[in-house]
Amino acid sequence: MPADLSIIKNIIKHASVNELIPRYTQVTAEYKADGSLVTEADIAMQNAIAAALQEQYPDTILLSEEMSKEEQQQALVAQSPVWCLDPLDGTSNFAAGIPYFAVSLSLIHHQKVIMGVVYDPIRDEFFSASDAQAAQLNNESLQTNKSLTDIKKAIALIDFKRLKPELSTRLVQQQAFASQRNFGASALDWCWLAANRGQLYLHGRQNIWDYSAGQYIFEKAGGHSCTLDGETVFINQLKGRSVVAACNETLHSNWMDWINETH
Repeated sequence: MPADLSIIKNIIKHASVNELIPRYTQVTAEYKADGSLVTEADIAMQNAIAAALQEQYPDTILLSEEMSKEEQQQALVAQSPVWCLDPLDGTSNFAAGIPYFAVSLSLIHHQKVIMGVVYDPIRDEFFSASDAQAAQLNNESLQTNKSLTDIKKAIALIDFKRLKPELSTRLVQQQAFASQRNFGASALDWCWLAANRGQLYLHGRQNIWDYSAGQYIFEKAGGHSCTLDGETVFINQLKGRSVVAACNETLHSNWMDWINETH
């Protein structure tokens, strides 16, 4: 289905200006059943974006992080195109006043991602890509680093929380990379990799709304990724996926080789 990126960006920015930024540092977070945080901003953003998408694209179904598992599953198995939305990726950062969070939206059709948009409202940065458009940051082309092949010279974005203890221990003790970061918003992590603000990535578990838009943008920019088991990251399921990514094929292969010595 055709979808106009300019319309999608306007919807996301309008919701961010009206629902997200006014609540920044002024919200109370609550814990969901799975232990993750949710704020008033998450729900307000979901409602605002859902309503605007429904008006513009009435034949497209919504799958959002804040929906029930039953509703999410029904959306994935439907024959219609699906908007996959994380209305506030990095809720913990948002609630704590840490300026690293984003809105993430992908379009899934025939069980494939065909468009991705990630918006950082603090920096006013739109990362986007579609089957008809290369990866971009605020309408400027994105291309990952093709020349870096030594993991010892790379900045690694690593989420230790969901990794197996033996791998986490080895990462700390051996430090195969130049330096390490952990920012706390998966969709934005992918986009920072696409923008060469990091070259390696490792994450133990992401949900489809965490990775679908960002991973699509990253790979359209030239990056490579797979799960810890060497499988394709994106699957049209609710099942969580691990991530091993790097800014080019050779660096990714070297990163996987190092990880597999433990994994």
